[in-house]
Amino acid sequence: MRRVITIGILIIVSFLIQYSLFSYHNAASYSPNLLLILTMSFGIMRGRKEGMLTGFVSGFLCDVFFNSMLGPYMLLYMLIGYTNGFFHKNYLMEDLLLPVAIISVDEFIFELFVYIGSFLLKGDTGFKAHLLSVILPQLMLTILATVVLYRVYLIINRKLKSRDKE
Repeated sequence: MRRVITIGILIIVSFLIQYSLFSYHNAASYSPNLLLILTMSFGIMRGRKEGMLTGFVSGFLCDVFFNSMLGPYMLLYMLIGYTNGFFHKNYLMEDLLLPVAIISVDEFIFELFVYIGSFLLKGDTGFKAHLLSVILPQLMLTILATVVLYRVYLIINRKLKSRDKE
């Protein structure tokens, strides 16, 4: 129960920071995708089920507050969390290279789907301009935030595991 409450608090705090604090102070409207970092981190640290549930709640919050229909972000975050859960058994948690590589792929896929849903389906076919002006800056910020936040989530995960054993 403590694990569920902790992850719920992390999701809410990440959501609030990502969509209020970073959006307000960032003039270029670029901000790291903290919910994606959280989903990726708990997916690879705790497995497919935990990654999928973290992604589900993260996407649900995005859909409720920023989308006209319920489901697209929820499905995208959920699939990313589930897919990242496949790496749970096959890597050393202290290694930072795999999470950075995974978040790079996750963020690119996420932004690609946002581009398809928000621009391409509406007739805007300027992918190269979108790639250079939106996707790559978002990718760089998310990678930098991952380097810092992954270590924090690793500490939280260790404490949760030690309390689960007690």
